[in-house]
Amino acid sequence: MKYICIKQINVNNKNPTGTVLYLIEQAIKEYRKVSQRNISKIVKDITIDQCLVLIILNNDAEISQNELANLIFKDNASITRMIELMVRKDYLNRTIHKEDRRKFNLEITEKGMKTLELINSIVQLNRETALNGLSLEEINILYKTLNKIITNCKQ
Repeated sequence: MKYICIKQINVNNKNPTGTVLYLIEQAIKEYRKVSQRNISKIVKDITIDQCLVLIILNNDAEISQNELANLIFKDNASITRMIELMVRKDYLNRTIHKEDRRKFNLEITEKGMKTLELINSIVQLNRETALNGLSLEEINILYKTLNKIITNCKQ
């Protein structure tokens, strides 16, 4: 097993914000900020996470609330509140499941479908903005590296 000296991975030895892990988090936060700013130019009353819910439901209408929460890194209480808000804003319809009254079905409304159409080009723009100047090789290396970090943390 290889051990890496902490000083090697900490660019700024005096501060934990100099680590590569901090830099990853900062990159994600900056990406979310620019994404939200671009989405808000087109659709005023929706968040990035709500857009993710629409995109995921559009791709898989049968997804469970637990799976949905896991995909957008939210707990069950947060996803429940988010869904309730999206129903009130007329992005989603919620109906009680026919066989299990504890469950419910979600359906994207007409407003939700129109929003998906509007944000489709914005999602592409956000990705292009974030990855601007990176070669396909660099993106592949980054993908593999991040997956290694995820695997290491799950062990």
